[in-house]
Amino acid sequence: MAAEETPEPLSLSNLKPAQPRKDRKRVGRGLGSGKGRYSGRGIKGQKSRSGSHMMRPGFEGGQMPIQMRLGKSRGPYSKDAMPMGPHRTYTAPVNVRDLERFDAGTEVTPELLASVGLIRNTKIDVKVLGTGDLTKKLTVTAHRFSATAREKIEGAGGTVNELRPREEPKKGKKAKAKAKPAAEAPAAEAAPAAEEAPAAEPAEQDES
Repeated sequence: MAAEETPEPLSLSNLKPAQPRKDRKRVGRGLGSGKGRYSGRGIKGQKSRSGSHMMRPGFEGGQMPIQMRLGKSRGPYSKDAMPMGPHRTYTAPVNVRDLERFDAGTEVTPELLASVGLIRNTKIDVKVLGTGDLTKKLTVTAHRFSATAREKIEGAGGTVNELRPREEPKKGKKAKAKAKPAAEAPAAEAAPAAEEAPAAEPAEQDES
C-alpha cells in the first residue's frame, strides 16, 4: 500500500486559486490584442455608443413592440384595474378549505382575508374556489365565486355575497315578420263581393 503524500507547506511560491481563473476581457489595447480599434463593438450604430445597453426590457428600437402588435384576450371587466387598463384578466384565488379556520358565523370579507394573510392586499379582485371542504356556516363576501364554491358554502348553511356578478350576454334581437290581423282578411274579401252585386232598382210610383 502506497504511503499517503503529505501536503506541501503553504508558502508564497505555491499559492494558487481554488478555481481556475479567467482573465477579464481588456479592450482597446491595440490591434494585436484582438479587441483593439473598435473594441468589439463594430463601426457606428446605436449599439456602439455608450449607454446603449441600458434600454428597458421589451424595447425594440422604436418600432411597435410585440405586446402591442398581438391581439388581446379580454377578461372580467373592472374599472379599478389601472394602470394595466380597464380589463382585469386575473384574480386572487382563495379556496373554501382556507375558510375553515374562521369561527362559525364570521363574516368573511376581502379585508379579513388580507389581515390573516390569505391574500396580499385588496387591490386585486378575490375569487373563491371550491377546493377542499367547508363545515362551518359563514357569510362570505368576494368579487367572484366558482359554482363549486357557491354550492359548498350554501350547503354548509352559509351565505354568498358576490361583489361583481357576471352579466349575462345580451341576445341580438331578430326582426319578426309582421302578421296581418285575422279580422282584416274577411273584410277585404267582402269588399269586392259588395261591388259586384247589382244595385236595387227604385220602386215605380202609381200615377193613379
